[in-house]
Amino acid sequence: MDTKKMRKVGIMGGTFDPIHIGHLILGENAFLQFGLDQVLFMPSGNPPHKRDRRGRASTLQRVEMVQEAIGPNSHFALSLAETHDEGYTYTKETLERLKAENPDTEYYFIIGADSLFSFESWKEPEKICGLCTLVAAVRNHISGEEMDAQICYLKEKLGAQILKLDTPNIDISSGTIRSWLSLGKSIRYYVPDEVIRYIEKHGLYKECDDNE
Repeated sequence: MDTKKMRKVGIMGGTFDPIHIGHLILGENAFLQFGLDQVLFMPSGNPPHKRDRRGRASTLQRVEMVQEAIGPNSHFALSLAETHDEGYTYTKETLERLKAENPDTEYYFIIGADSLFSFESWKEPEKICGLCTLVAAVRNHISGEEMDAQICYLKEKLGAQILKLDTPNIDISSGTIRSWLSLGKSIRYYVPDEVIRYIEKHGLYKECDDNE
């Protein structure tokens, strides 16, 4: 009988345009709460429906900012599994590939509470549920009762394994960071110093006129 211990790896996906402390706090708290071996930060490519990216960071720049942000943390790692410019990569396809390459690994896919309520609209959500455990972060604007009810619903309908991540709700988004930078406002403490230096060096987001 094979008694080899399965590795437990978290996945933090996103555009990370730019990465900020909210992302890092989610990843760290998931690592601690669920005893993960590692958390992968997985920047997406530029999807077709977001081609108008005036003033935004390129794919390479977003990847380099993630590297700068997670570098000091030995249990964070960069994954380029979804980083390409051909278009959107579906979560199901990414997980299938990762599982095939790493059969000794259990994946914990970290999402926000908002994504939990739109999860049924994702491509083949029932197959995603068979490939990973969903880790849902609590948000202030969604009550515990609403979240518990949605978790029960998805468990019954899709056979999902869902864990609640207890973490401080950092009310910040990449869109807000970009907006502040375009207005010349400080982002100190909201973004790691290494990333702030990178943004300043490359003159990013000065002409960014969106807050998505």
